[in-house]
Amino acid sequence: MHHPLYTLWQLTIYFLRLGALGFGGPVALVGYMHRDLVGERQWITEEDYKEGLALAQLAPGPLAAQLAIYLGYVHYRITGATLVGIAFVLPSFLMVVGLGWAYIHFGGLPWMQSVFYGVGAAVIGIIVMSTKKLTQKSVGKDKLLWTIYLILAAVTVITESEIAWLFIAAGILVWLLRAPPAWLRSGKLNAAGLTQIPLTFALLGNVELSLLSQIAVFFAKAGAFVFGSGLAIVPFLYGGVVTVHHWLNDKQFVDAVAVAMITPGPVVITVGFIGYLVAGLPGATVAALATFLPCYLFTVIPAPYFKKYGKIPAVLAFVDGITAAAIGAIAGSVIVIAKRSIIDMPTALIALTTIVLLWKFKKLQEPMVVAVAAICGLLIFPLLSH
Repeated sequence: MHHPLYTLWQLTIYFLRLGALGFGGPVALVGYMHRDLVGERQWITEEDYKEGLALAQLAPGPLAAQLAIYLGYVHYRITGATLVGIAFVLPSFLMVVGLGWAYIHFGGLPWMQSVFYGVGAAVIGIIVMSTKKLTQKSVGKDKLLWTIYLILAAVTVITESEIAWLFIAAGILVWLLRAPPAWLRSGKLNAAGLTQIPLTFALLGNVELSLLSQIAVFFAKAGAFVFGSGLAIVPFLYGGVVTVHHWLNDKQFVDAVAVAMITPGPVVITVGFIGYLVAGLPGATVAALATFLPCYLFTVIPAPYFKKYGKIPAVLAFVDGITAAAIGAIAGSVIVIAKRSIIDMPTALIALTTIVLLWKFKKLQEPMVVAVAAICGLLIFPLLSH
């Protein structure tokens, strides 16, 4: 354990800044961390970073937030993990609550709808590009992983929700095919055990609870069962928030996703906005805490073991399977969200232009794209609504 090159304070400040200025979703955030902390400042070694990324992909919950928590853990253990986690989420949480307040007070105000009209469309373009990068990096040319990817994309589009046990199943499948264990017979028992987890949650879900505890239970489930990017949480949230609980209507939900996009930091923070619309500031706080707690625990508890056992072929194969499944689900959710955000010619054009620009100009910053899209929305939307 050599002495770290940075103080805990410096790391916390870095993540406060990243949380306040990091646009572009999980893929971009994970990229920024590598560029800054491994590349430029050399605070974190390549190996620690890769381990953190693998753990973040293996554990359910928002990818960027988990990687951040792990990087805090590397040198400063639990204290580091906790401070970094809070620093990373806080700026966007405050922004989202502010927007939630404005949305409720000025919800009918055309300027807000206009901004969302433009941003919602551009966001589709941003997600398409980050999904493309993720897919190339993680699925590559592997036929088995492509099969899993396509099946999960299709299931997500058809059911418009996330099916947690399919991720686990994908992990187990790749593991059994790639690195078949000698003790396959006893392995079957563990798999059977895993399939019981969603059932216990389903039973818990039927108890009548107060609104805040309903929010807590629902968002903890969301945080615990959503793999990969924060965007993967969107179809899952849609199913619960709109279809099951009727907390929000379709339009409010799309606006919540748009809020998540126009604010920097982890996308999952959209839960703060939803919580705010459902039950004010307590709702926002409960929703955010409940979503991030599982992700925090899933990072801090396995971290020491992962350092030890993360290189075993069986673990690597399992990670590959889950990753392919998660990215497939993200790809599917892009289509689901697109159906709601792209409603006419202008929105289709904004989305396509975003894709083309991001494709052509690798250096282009997402906040710029979002800002321009917001301006387009402000110009175009009023003309349409007459």
